[in-house]
Amino acid sequence: MSEPPRIQRPFYRNGPSHRDGADVSFTDIVKVFGFKTVQIGKWVTKEEQQIAANLFFDALCDLMDILQVPEHVISLNSNLSLAFGVGGQKHSSAHYDSRKGQLALAKNAGGGALAHEWFHAFDHYICSRAFVDPTPHGFASQSWLDDKPQVAHSLNQKLSAWLATIFLSEDGKEPSEYVNRCALADKTLKMYYYSQPQELSARAFEAAIQDHPIKNAFLVQGTKQTQEAKIGIYPLDDLRYRSSTALFEYFYSLGRALAR
Repeated sequence: MSEPPRIQRPFYRNGPSHRDGADVSFTDIVKVFGFKTVQIGKWVTKEEQQIAANLFFDALCDLMDILQVPEHVISLNSNLSLAFGVGGQKHSSAHYDSRKGQLALAKNAGGGALAHEWFHAFDHYICSRAFVDPTPHGFASQSWLDDKPQVAHSLNQKLSAWLATIFLSEDGKEPSEYVNRCALADKTLKMYYYSQPQELSARAFEAAIQDHPIKNAFLVQGTKQTQEAKIGIYPLDDLRYRSSTALFEYFYSLGRALAR
């Protein structure tokens, strides 16, 4: 007997109950978090749509709890749209489209990629708030590495401190060992992907989320035991700890600032 599609199999999570066993809809998700729109693929069955809505809701609530931010941060102040089981990119289980401001997960292969793609969306959204004269489709991680002028603000200083942690050596004079490992992986594979600034930062974000005591495999998985993890494309050891500490300090401060 063949296995059921991945969306129909359990995703491990240990966080608190957000729905008390009740089903939610994607309409509920839009209302609670303030997402701009949601698009569901025509090949997604009603059963799969219900399963996915519950998974998305729990994962987004867990992400909100992990980052200690309010609901509207998750929707990027209603600038972010969601898509599930719609088209998709070749060889890609998930995708963030900066032109549309849309985070899309594939129906059966997208589970575990939500945190990664959400950070791409955040990286794009925060660029225009953190840097002077940003490009429309720019990312904060790339702008920081390009040494673009920053908007003076204590939150931007904390974001900058985290980016420095993942991109630079502890003395700030050389690329970090994380950057060097990813550049080596790209050289070996004859491509430029793993060492792109927006990919480096999204994987560092993933690692921090997976290391948090709240676990959700639909939100994030694969930063420790996968083949990709074994070739060193995620932060390791002390750098992983320092990155997570700086990242959570930033989001905690963001949440506190918005609560005032």
